[in-house]
Amino acid sequence: MWLDEADGFAEIFRGYLPYYLLVALPIFIIMSPVNPVAASHEFSVYRMQQYDLHTVPHGCRSASFNLEGRSLTSWSTSRHCVVARVQDITIDQFMEIRAKAGALLLVLPKNDTMLTTEEKEHIQLLEMAMIQQEVNAPVYFAQWSPDFEDIIRDLQHSFITDDRSGTALEAMLNTVSSNGYQIVVTAPTPQKMDSKPVTLHGKLVGRSGSANTIVIAAHYDSNAIVPELSQGADSNASGAVAVLELARIFSRLYSLASVRGAPSLLFMLTSVGHSLNYFSAKKWLEEQMDSTDASLLQDVSFVMCLDSISSSPTLNMHVSKPPKPGGAAHSIRSRLGVAVNHKKINLADELLAWQHERFSIRRMTAFTLSSLQTHKHPSRSTILDNHSEAHAQNLVDNIALIARALASHIYNLTDEVSDEDAGLYDDALTVDEASIKHWYKYLSSQPRSPHIITVSPPTAGVTAALERTLSRYMDVTVSIHAVDKREPEYTLYSPTGAILYVYSVKPAVFDLILTVAIAAYLTLVYFAIQLFPRFYEEYAKVVTGKSKVQ
Repeated sequence: MWLDEADGFAEIFRGYLPYYLLVALPIFIIMSPVNPVAASHEFSVYRMQQYDLHTVPHGCRSASFNLEGRSLTSWSTSRHCVVARVQDITIDQFMEIRAKAGALLLVLPKNDTMLTTEEKEHIQLLEMAMIQQEVNAPVYFAQWSPDFEDIIRDLQHSFITDDRSGTALEAMLNTVSSNGYQIVVTAPTPQKMDSKPVTLHGKLVGRSGSANTIVIAAHYDSNAIVPELSQGADSNASGAVAVLELARIFSRLYSLASVRGAPSLLFMLTSVGHSLNYFSAKKWLEEQMDSTDASLLQDVSFVMCLDSISSSPTLNMHVSKPPKPGGAAHSIRSRLGVAVNHKKINLADELLAWQHERFSIRRMTAFTLSSLQTHKHPSRSTILDNHSEAHAQNLVDNIALIARALASHIYNLTDEVSDEDAGLYDDALTVDEASIKHWYKYLSSQPRSPHIITVSPPTAGVTAALERTLSRYMDVTVSIHAVDKREPEYTLYSPTGAILYVYSVKPAVFDLILTVAIAAYLTLVYFAIQLFPRFYEEYAKVVTGKSKVQ
């Protein structure tokens, strides 16, 4: 009886089973509990800035790629996109990646306030090294997320190299069993941006008959390796906030003829700073000095530039020429009680050190007040220059110090002041701490790279907010500067951001081995089906002692 049933089973193998498999296998695949969507991720990423300065290219020159993701220790060719935490990569590793890898994806720290001082310094120095030269491979930055952390961890434990494996067989098995990632960014080809830098200026006129003018200036843009994340709290939201607060204080004093100071005060905010060689200040000076009516800058007493004044409670005075005793700059220096750092202007350098050098070139007495001791400090161009309460309080104290020193110079006050006059003096120069901290926090939360603020209309964004505020205290003029298209001093490029797709895949060697395994399995099944009847006949002969009757 059971032999007859076995005959029917043999007929199934001989006839219809291969056709049943063709139908059943796709159904089993569709019913599989594995979700293909879970194997893909989508992230917003930010492209490393790209610009030309005096026709010299800087930054990232490419935007799109479709490459296999690898860790810092496992990548080897231009077919790989290196994925790493920004605090883990060294400058030497970046130089090697720049020369050989296909792309670079850096993940920012989860919380930069938790970084050690050494880690912050390392990231700042890495940013400086990255932007000095052009990088042909696409370079992107991404905010930390748990998914990115998992991807980095998988890449670090996958693709075990031979020196980390006990044997060659172990290395091969690790490679086959590991999970890989295909990383894709589809972005438009980098294009030149139509940059129109802006300068805001307003004037408080001094007593009638006095042509003496004091200029108080700052740039309000910021600079970092990533335009979309360039928020520049200290450099130079602090300087812009100081100009606004000083304008508020002295607009009150100059509103009454009885207490109006003798010199006129000119307040100035420029939209392009040290990263592009203070282009806005240069163009504004050309327009004012070379015009038929140059009365705005007639008989300038001195120019005081404010740059990065919140990182420390102490200030430094940076000058191109040492202040002469008895001069206006020496008067401000003595009233502030700050150290003087003297640096001559070197026109052969690609970049000027400080904004006051633009005015010094025009033979004006000019200096920069800053908490930094050198213009080469890496904190001037970093994504780590963020808002903090300690820096906000430093800014309040430093603005109060500058206001008192400036007023003391304007009104020629000495330490020998009556108690009544001292009370009026202190009341008039009281800073609005709440307003300072509000503006400092607001500007520190806005990306203010030239890639963003110089391509936006002056009636929108940060520029418009600064113009409206400064207009409360004086009449403000908005100057829009043009970049020479034939011989541009600088050129900015888009895009600044993109969408990144990460697909979980197996390595290519896994596909090869899987193909061989499937072929071997199908071959085995084929011969098993073909030979089963013959095997059954031999088995029946042994059991019954005679051949099966057909």
